[in-house]
Amino acid sequence: MKSVCIFAGSSLGVKEAYKDLAISLGQALVKNNFSMVYGGGGVGLMNEIANEVLKYDGEVTGVITERLKDVEAGHENLTKLYVVKTMHERKAKMAQLSDAIISLPGGVGTWEEFFEALAWNQLGIHSKPIILLNVEGYYDELYSFSIKACKEGFIPQSTLDDFYLISNVEDAIECINNFKPRDKSQWFKRLKE
Repeated sequence: MKSVCIFAGSSLGVKEAYKDLAISLGQALVKNNFSMVYGGGGVGLMNEIANEVLKYDGEVTGVITERLKDVEAGHENLTKLYVVKTMHERKAKMAQLSDAIISLPGGVGTWEEFFEALAWNQLGIHSKPIILLNVEGYYDELYSFSIKACKEGFIPQSTLDDFYLISNVEDAIECINNFKPRDKSQWFKRLKE
């Protein structure tokens, strides 16, 4: 079984399409025999997808900090929950437990998690598909800015190649299934591109 790390907003956002996306992705994870790893919160989009995976008897592992367990009202019914001290430990544990990363709409926390995962690909810490699930164009400008950063010489093309902007759940699952990890011995050569 592959495990997919989900980054998602701690709120639902203003469009019903965001919640619908979370529900569809949760169903698709279970249907494709993927387990889910996420930040362990019981609010927002991350709560919606966790509930959907659990509803269909999928496995959900949460990783939450002691401080956020109260703020994000840690989910009470997960398959497994790790409580760690720091955000750094949280992200490292989620990366360790997952084979792929999908980011749903969210705010600065979601963006930071997404870009750190992409940076870890660039640095050869891991080699995973790093997907922005782009419902209703939510991430269009973020992707355009990343293309600009590549053109301006701040992101190697190979890193941009690891940045998957995908607009539907089916293509995201297909991306995970078809992903071929890169040879880690080539990572630092990529930085010179």
